[in-house]
Amino acid sequence: MYRNLEQCIIDLEKHGHLIRIREEVDPYLEMAAIHLKVQAAGGPALLFENVKGSKYRAVSNLFGTVERSKFLFRRTWDAARSVIALRNDPFKALKQPFRHVGAGLAALNALPMKTNGKLPHREIRISDLPQIHHWPDDGGAFITLPQVYTEDPDKPGIMKANVGMYRVQLSGNEYVQDKEIGLHYQIHRGIGIHQEKARRKGAPLKVSVFVGGPPAHTLSAVMPLPEGLSETMFAGLLSGRRFRYSYADGYCISRDADFVITGEVYPGETKPEGPFGDHLGYYSLIHPFPVMRVHKVYAKPDAIWPFTVVGRPPQEDTAFGAIIHELTGDAIKQEIPGVKEVHAVDAAGVHPLLLAIGSERYTPYLPTKQPAELLTIANRILGTGQLSLAKFLFITAEDERPLDTHRETEFLTYILERIDLRRDIHFYTNTTIDTLDYSGTGLNSGSKVVFAAYGDKKRELCTEPPEALKELRGFGHARLVMPGIAAIEGPAFTNYGNAHKELYELCEAIRGKGPLDSCPMIVLCDDSEFLSRSMSNFLWATFTRSNPSHDIYGVNSYYENKHWCCDNVIIDARAKPHHAPPLVPDPQVEKNIGRFFVKGAVLEGFGG
Repeated sequence: MYRNLEQCIIDLEKHGHLIRIREEVDPYLEMAAIHLKVQAAGGPALLFENVKGSKYRAVSNLFGTVERSKFLFRRTWDAARSVIALRNDPFKALKQPFRHVGAGLAALNALPMKTNGKLPHREIRISDLPQIHHWPDDGGAFITLPQVYTEDPDKPGIMKANVGMYRVQLSGNEYVQDKEIGLHYQIHRGIGIHQEKARRKGAPLKVSVFVGGPPAHTLSAVMPLPEGLSETMFAGLLSGRRFRYSYADGYCISRDADFVITGEVYPGETKPEGPFGDHLGYYSLIHPFPVMRVHKVYAKPDAIWPFTVVGRPPQEDTAFGAIIHELTGDAIKQEIPGVKEVHAVDAAGVHPLLLAIGSERYTPYLPTKQPAELLTIANRILGTGQLSLAKFLFITAEDERPLDTHRETEFLTYILERIDLRRDIHFYTNTTIDTLDYSGTGLNSGSKVVFAAYGDKKRELCTEPPEALKELRGFGHARLVMPGIAAIEGPAFTNYGNAHKELYELCEAIRGKGPLDSCPMIVLCDDSEFLSRSMSNFLWATFTRSNPSHDIYGVNSYYENKHWCCDNVIIDARAKPHHAPPLVPDPQVEKNIGRFFVKGAVLEGFGG
């Protein structure tokens, strides 16, 4: 559909989906701050035509809404979905051959096309690129929409290549300007597997970083694709045009990309990377990650630099997730038998919290309904791909009425009405969590918990703050979050030794006031007014600021055959010294960009 990013921008502008900003804008915080305001207002894509310190234009918010993303791919969307469905179930083509003719024709665009001849790029330097600094405490300028290309050292070539979206630090820290950049990724990712193979051979891994090109190329870098369908193939499929590439000095070059950075990652070579304002709403801190020695940097003459800004959800990557879900359809149902729905909750930072609907068919003959198959399904969910990074999983099965995990309040109410807190809470300790989540015991280290509820309704949930949570010594300002969940403030967290003592006293004080069955969950926090102000605040503050094994307590808690039981769950969601700091905009920058949103200015009406 689009041969390049310029065609995409012209199309968006023609249909009212893009605004040009002609005034000079500083890439240090200003561009990101403008993007955040417009994105939050559901505004258009933004083309920055005058980026301070760079001759290149930059565009953001291309994928800011699901509607705009579907507009971008309006001519190829259905065909792409059909091919993904066929990859998940190839027998469909045999059962209904005529129905899938279109998918077969669309798949012809999936085969990458090697092209010879002079590259459409010229050589530049890293410092020539727009040096976009997103948050005040970021360690430098970052690429936020890269397509990082590597080939399998054992099976070189584009058909076995991996293209992933791993953040790239362009400047700052100990990186030698124009000579080195940082790559942030985990070893289990495709690029990490390639690097490990290269390490075993004692050889550096060649890396190409593509930026820009048709928007389908960017989306392909984040797609969880079926086995056998590579990112370059999907890029061709979704763009309606084969992925064109060449080789220069042994590096793959996307001929459609606006920019290409080539270089090598050597075995064992790391440098400090970060901090970086990330999708959980906090900074990811400085850690050693692979350093890439820059070989050459290329740009097209009229290249455009695409970027996004990540932070506390919802952001542009929220729309990414929704697009992916629509394209992949029921893939999770096919991967995990018995699963009907899994929702990685965006407001909670995606990875910390999952809500799921499964099946319960193991013991239909028993008079008492309780979780059984659900626990098997929960284990599968927490062992599958990106879902394995989750900390909290709430799972149930539909019984008398259909459920929707995207209606979070309704879904959690259903579970809390049915959960048996002495039977239905299951912990996994000393395990892995998201690298970007600092609530655990170390980098990648933490715990998980499953709340699995099924059966008849057991309780009526409170609809106002319970009296038992009022007038507690050292704790106060009890507020209702939603039916069955209350928030209460306590002293600032200092260390876990003091926390255990404080929570023991809180549990005893609540127990002393008698049974509190109507409020199965209590959240201890720093600011109960903030946490209870919206469901979004509750989901974000509670599940990004707690480690299940360390921060879940219980009224009348005890162990029975190593199973933990309680009468009321208390989650300690106070900010802790080992947590990463939250993202806070620079007030002076916020004031400076006000000129773009005043009456008569180019972005009037999008300032919130």
